Amino acid sequence: MPLPFSPASSRRIAYLLLATTTLTAAAPALAADGVFDEMRFGVTTSIAAGDKQEDGVFPSFTVYFDPFDADGATDLGEKLLRPRVYTGAAVATSSNGVNQAYGGLSWTFDMTQRLFVEFGAGGTIHDGDLDEPNGSGPQLGCRVLFREYAAAGVRLDEHWNVSATVEHASHANLCDGPNNGLTRAGLALGYKF
Repeated sequence: MPLPFSPASSRRIAYLLLATTTLTAAAPALAADGVFDEMRFGVTTSIAAGDKQEDGVFPSFTVYFDPFDADGATDLGEKLLRPRVYTGAAVATSSNGVNQAYGGLSWTFDMTQRLFVEFGAGGTIHDGDLDEPNGSGPQLGCRVLFREYAAAGVRLDEHWNVSATVEHASHANLCDGPNNGLTRAGLALGYKF
């Protein structure tokens, strides 16, 4: 029976799990010092169409920081001027999938006490094909891409939340080469400190 993941993908997943376990173990101390605002574990899959679609799923880990006190914003103007900062990574589980390390700014808006929507924008660096016409994955043109995402979520209690996410990364035609982009959707489980 063939392995569900290639050896290289298995190593990447193992590294992500090791990093996640290390950060999770250190999280209570870092949260007490006010370093972390939230951690999210997610999984996405490609929703792009065509022959350049990625296969597999993409486990991810994202850490949010609140250096501008976004939680203390009282109106829309303050919310817009006080985003959270995030950084994270997503690991491919297939040979034509693209690994990413990303970061940017994020804005969360409460719809009710439990329901929220969130938008983020930033950048990502990846290891995908740049312009290989015979490759099986997307041709991305540049090593560094713009990345944006949207999420809709529900708070399960004061710490835990679940959200549905959609994200896109591309170079917006600002560099030479193809621009198939990466478009993924999925679910994330968050823990807010």
